Amino acid sequence: MRNTIALVFLACISFSCSDSVVDLKAPDGRLQIEIQPQADRFQYRILKDGQLLLDTAYIDLGQGTMEVVGKPITRSKDTVWEPVWGQASRIRDYYNEIGWPIRSSRFNGYLWIRAYDQGVAMRYEGSAGDTLLFKTTYAIDQAWELYAPNGEREPLGPLSLAEMQQEARAKSKGIKVPLVATNPKKGALAFLESDLYSATATQALAIRPTNGATFVGENRIVPQNDTLVTPWRLILVGDDLADLPTNTVALNVASPPENEDFAWVKPGLTLWDWRVHGYTTEDGHEYGIDNSSYERFIDFAAQHELPYFMIDANWFTKTHPGRFEVNPNLDLAKTLAYAQEKGVEIILYYDRHKGDYGDDKLFTYYADSLGVKGIKYGFMSTDVAFTKSAIRKTAEEGLLIDFHDGPLPITGVERTLPNAITREYCHAQQDSRRAFTPESFIKMALINAITGPLDMNNGNFDLGGINAGIRKKGPKKKNSYRSTVVSETARTLIIHSGLVCIPDAPEAYAAKADLFKFIKSMPVGQWDESHILEAEIGKQITTARRHGTDWYVGTVSAGKARQWELNLDFLEPGATYEAWLYEDTQATDTDPEAYRIRKVPVKKDDTLSIYLATDGGNAIRLIKN
Repeated sequence: MRNTIALVFLACISFSCSDSVVDLKAPDGRLQIEIQPQADRFQYRILKDGQLLLDTAYIDLGQGTMEVVGKPITRSKDTVWEPVWGQASRIRDYYNEIGWPIRSSRFNGYLWIRAYDQGVAMRYEGSAGDTLLFKTTYAIDQAWELYAPNGEREPLGPLSLAEMQQEARAKSKGIKVPLVATNPKKGALAFLESDLYSATATQALAIRPTNGATFVGENRIVPQNDTLVTPWRLILVGDDLADLPTNTVALNVASPPENEDFAWVKPGLTLWDWRVHGYTTEDGHEYGIDNSSYERFIDFAAQHELPYFMIDANWFTKTHPGRFEVNPNLDLAKTLAYAQEKGVEIILYYDRHKGDYGDDKLFTYYADSLGVKGIKYGFMSTDVAFTKSAIRKTAEEGLLIDFHDGPLPITGVERTLPNAITREYCHAQQDSRRAFTPESFIKMALINAITGPLDMNNGNFDLGGINAGIRKKGPKKKNSYRSTVVSETARTLIIHSGLVCIPDAPEAYAAKADLFKFIKSMPVGQWDESHILEAEIGKQITTARRHGTDWYVGTVSAGKARQWELNLDFLEPGATYEAWLYEDTQATDTDPEAYRIRKVPVKKDDTLSIYLATDGGNAIRLIKN
């Protein structure tokens, strides 16, 4: 690990004999935060390349009149750390920091502000005797277009400042994070939080409108044993929207794991039963909740070296404290034994709709009695205490955890506890057509994904069957699923997750085995570097990820068919590659399951001309010679 500690240069500009503005700069000098203590809060504004980015706003803990005691602590840190899994194998943590020592009748401690090249982070740490309200205001002017997640509906935006404030007033819990702002002259911003897991907060960040031309982010902070720690409040900064989903500030400020070995956490692909119910194979088998269906999934996973198979709801019919009533059509013990024999790990669903087993015993039962590898936990919403407890307890039992159905966006926790492998902080359900369109996919990939890994369940291959409305757990409205098989393939790469859950039947993948080869070859969560090459809201996203010397590239397009050119300027100079192209064709415009595969030699700075069908996509694997 590379580790350098140095003093930050602070330039003070006097406002009066008692008040001064401190100028904190990011390591590369482009970002500049001007900070001024006031009677009961701190004032700040942010500049980029000498131009105003965010105007005067405030950082406030609600502690009342405060006194700055002593000189601020200033420091710089430059280290490199290696995550257990993620979008990059090595992450540089490089920042300049100031810590203001403050004292009041309700709080004694520090306000820490860090300046990264890619954003700003703010946190209070200290002692307090009662609950305080951590607030930061954001002075966004009219020149910005705004976006935000919207649950299982299409993300909000592009909206003006006034329109987003109106949306926020209509929502009792405020705007979901991240609030994203774009400006062609100033770049892109995202407002969110990180390290909620290690904070003493009882609420997640809520962003609400103020009476002026600003927003305020706030959550209640409850001291534990007189110790008060807020989450890190983040303002991520990019030259454009493409920079934000791979921004590492949220991970860098998250607490590292404490004396724990997470080598047992293995990211990877998982098959999933839920959306396959009702699929009928050529040999007459209809998929359902039964052993023969599950053995087909397990056999396919074993044959293709897929590590996981996820069994969703309805494997149990009722729950009692400490006991499940298993579906009478299923011998669960037999299925689990068969999976173990085949070397496939099981991830098992749970929610409390049919009764409460009791979390104190649930995770031990899953790990020890059933011997499964993970749990998919549904319908607990944004309960902070539950989410923290569930991640910690599953980690203690050696279980992965996947939160579903409107979960908490607990950003950065995958660094602290890497068993928090993914979460459905997006629209991921085929049985609702409210949002899942190519346009909304692109929005979610650029907005929701800023918070961390998403379980979006991409990778449908039997588009004809899904659009026929015959799946028991699929859309009933015919021809409502707009995509192509190549676009579906690309989506499994574009959406970052430690667990890529593919939702179709084994036979659907086997029927297109040459296309499925791209998906099963992906080293999920083991990427050395990741970049978004193209990002245009509602039109296109192109993501490139490298593992070793090979690259994977995925593109999703919305709207009419078109020809598009991809410049390979990200490849290694002097090297040559075999490019395997998985492509839409002219026929794909009327048959979304039509595709072709071709191989071409390429090198750095070559340009590939690619046909993107209506609502289509493209996937490329570049293998270095």
